[in-house]
Amino acid sequence: MYLHHVAAYLPVAVVTNEHFTRLNGLASDWIIERTGIRERRKAASDENANTMAIAATRALLAEIPAFDAASIDLIVAGTYTPHDTIYTAAHAVQRELNINEIPVVSISSACSSLLNAVEIVEGYFALGKASRALVVVSEHNTAYNNEEDTMAGHLWGDGAAALLFTKEPLAPGDLHVVQVLTGGAAPMGKADEAVTLKPVDKGIVMPYGRDVFQQACTYMARITQQLLDAHQLPVAELSYLIPHQANLRISANVVKQLGLDPARAVNNIDRLGNTGCAGAAIGLAEIWSKIKAGDKIIITVFGGGYSYGAMLLEKPV
Repeated sequence: MYLHHVAAYLPVAVVTNEHFTRLNGLASDWIIERTGIRERRKAASDENANTMAIAATRALLAEIPAFDAASIDLIVAGTYTPHDTIYTAAHAVQRELNINEIPVVSISSACSSLLNAVEIVEGYFALGKASRALVVVSEHNTAYNNEEDTMAGHLWGDGAAALLFTKEPLAPGDLHVVQVLTGGAAPMGKADEAVTLKPVDKGIVMPYGRDVFQQACTYMARITQQLLDAHQLPVAELSYLIPHQANLRISANVVKQLGLDPARAVNNIDRLGNTGCAGAAIGLAEIWSKIKAGDKIIITVFGGGYSYGAMLLEKPV
């Protein structure tokens, strides 16, 4: 399986830390020290998870004009912040593309949804049910977030990304999806209550941030090392590591455990905040033009409910 292209969409509005200083007294330096976040994007009043999914898809297709969008035969969307749980982001993208009678799937496994979506594509490809799949990840965190929550209200940002996967390469520069590994650690720690989104109650809350931090550091490093070992890939030969964009300290901890050069870690949380399952895909879009032949990339993720995963990508020589 191959990744032909990826593109991202970010809302225009920028919310700096000073907004939260004015709102509830949280100092910008305090937020930066604990999370690495300096600013984040916020969707406009007429935007939502569906519209951002469409915008990311439009951006993707605009960057690969020679590709025939009508040949897409599978759409998988991931989000835990849906605009509608019935007419999902996947359906919205299908309607935008005007491709009838193809499978459309919408999933949520918290911030690891990106890699679970890729696994779904792997399954369809393996069964011969599809050969060109669009994966879209979109989060509208600010629709659910309580900004007055001093524990987690300042963490969240909005954004989306779209990725085109094909069973066979479309161009010499397509990235080979070497392997995807995912798992769930729901029996561990405070997985059942560490991060929750209950719209009727308080929206997104994170009452057990320390437990999230510890489990994220453990499982992201573990699954990444497992992937490296499976392919006898020394960490020094890894070109980029794109971790889930939850906290800059988590990323730094994972990098340290792996013994990776920090310069090879891709981070956008300082500019975008926690963009959920879209964050790592947005990071991949941001470095896409820099990827060279022979480069090896690992995306590693961890989400609420303590789902996790890692994916190894390689650009053929």
